[in-house]
Amino acid sequence: MQCHELDYEIFGNDMQIVEVELDPMETVIAEAGAMSYMEDNISFEAKMGDGTESEKGVMGLLKGVGKRVFTGESIFLTHFTNTGDVKRRVAFAAPYPGAVIPVNMQETGNTLYCQKDAFLCAALGTKVGIEFVKRFGTGFFGGEGFILQKLEGDGMAFVHAGGTVIKKELKNEKILVDTGCLVAFTKGIDYRIEKTGGLKSMFFGGEGLFLAVLEGEGSVYLQSLPFSRMADRIIAHAPSSGGSDQGEGSLLGGIGRMLSGR
Repeated sequence: MQCHELDYEIFGNDMQIVEVELDPMETVIAEAGAMSYMEDNISFEAKMGDGTESEKGVMGLLKGVGKRVFTGESIFLTHFTNTGDVKRRVAFAAPYPGAVIPVNMQETGNTLYCQKDAFLCAALGTKVGIEFVKRFGTGFFGGEGFILQKLEGDGMAFVHAGGTVIKKELKNEKILVDTGCLVAFTKGIDYRIEKTGGLKSMFFGGEGLFLAVLEGEGSVYLQSLPFSRMADRIIAHAPSSGGSDQGEGSLLGGIGRMLSGR
């Protein structure tokens, strides 16, 4: 399914918002609750899936919905359509401070892999699926669990990240990244986890036990302030009868933060 063509404008610096311009009968899909405001004659409807599942019937719909359950996201995406006869605008914002990253999917080989809560909105026709991390070490220690979001299409997609965003272009190169700072990467990039070094560095270096290694040819998007890191700092300084180790619902508590370097 060919994606709708979207015009857009991004506003703000530290807490950005993306305003999408829709031609008549043009549609943008977004995460539930991401919409900030919209102009008249834009209708919206919560649907199960991204709209591409209808091509494969009921089983395709159930499969797509099941994938979103795995990522921890809502099974519904909201579809915003311009039902008028002139151009209208609708705006979307991230749920925490940071930047909105516009991605032309035609320039990524029609595929983008991103952390499971990074997707914000995209042109209708974009497939929002999942990618299972095949290496046990990567899934267990990578900070993003065993599942990444996989976006496929040929139109515009928008993802969000915390703090400042840096785009790295790798040309058969390798880069080591704090696991929480990785936002997204394109096809052609190999993703794995490696130990940080000796025992002293691992336990007292403050960078966690493992780093993400990205190698190959493609684009990598990094964030300076992962939401989990910001939340941990807030929880650590907030009055709590249970102590800071109960934040974020972590099963590992303080050990989990030590592993991730937070």
